[in-house]
Amino acid sequence: MSTGWSLWVMFLVVLNLGITLFLFLWGPRAKIPTQPDGTSGHVWAHGVLREGVRRLPMWWIVLSAGMFVVGFAYLALFPGFGNYKGLLGWTSHGKLARDVAANDARLAPLMERFGLYPVEQLAGDPAAQQMGKVLFEDNCAACHQRSGKGNVLLGAPDLTDGDWLYGGDGKAIATSIHDGRSGVMPPWASLGEDNVKHLAQYVLSLSGAPHDAAQAAAGQPLFATCAACHGADGKGNTALGAPNLTDKVWLHGGSVAEVEQTIRDGRQGHMPAWSPRLSDAQIHVLAAYVYHLSHADGDDPR
Repeated sequence: MSTGWSLWVMFLVVLNLGITLFLFLWGPRAKIPTQPDGTSGHVWAHGVLREGVRRLPMWWIVLSAGMFVVGFAYLALFPGFGNYKGLLGWTSHGKLARDVAANDARLAPLMERFGLYPVEQLAGDPAAQQMGKVLFEDNCAACHQRSGKGNVLLGAPDLTDGDWLYGGDGKAIATSIHDGRSGVMPPWASLGEDNVKHLAQYVLSLSGAPHDAAQAAAGQPLFATCAACHGADGKGNTALGAPNLTDKVWLHGGSVAEVEQTIRDGRQGHMPAWSPRLSDAQIHVLAAYVYHLSHADGDDPR
């Protein structure tokens, strides 16, 4: 905190505590004019209700005084008065670091055991699944949803269907999490709108989706432009992250309009690298959980 902000915080603390302490000390001694009957003279309901004047109860005074003692003690012991660090030297960062260290120490034997198994085998371990689920919900669910079914609007793949852009074995999944992935589908608007429509129909035909046969036939020669990444048979290329176009799984939607938009405007996808945030051991467990999501039909990899 800068010196200026520190002084501002100190000023606010002194102002608020000073005003409340003054009111606390002055309130019990304040002289309030009263009527002979002990009321203030304020009446309601044509005199039926009258405002009485009573001394503050002793329990309230004692409790309030105790709160001031607690407040001053807190400011003396803990940071709260500008840049003053407090007599205990306590900080939230230090508390977090101690808690993280203690948690890591408790998890160390479990993480060591998890590291003995490959991702495919670890995916069947209930304890690893439980830990992986927490890691997934904390780090991945924002894009892939808690269920792992992805998000077409974001271009986040469905992780439960067994279809993988960069490979679905344990090593490939761990690499995707550790290093991240970046994919680019270039725009092909230069082909012309008619050719974009023809090519879209041919792409739809590859997966057996409803399509216009005549337009698909016209678009087939144009697919040579796409074959460099997706392969001549349209089955994709995991080395490039080029999707398989024959399996009815669509990263950005499989309607005619969506396929045409993908061809015309191109697509960009980015999976961030999680190595700066997660340890290698955590990535190993998370990869096992992601692997488990696509093998949750009872097929135990062990």
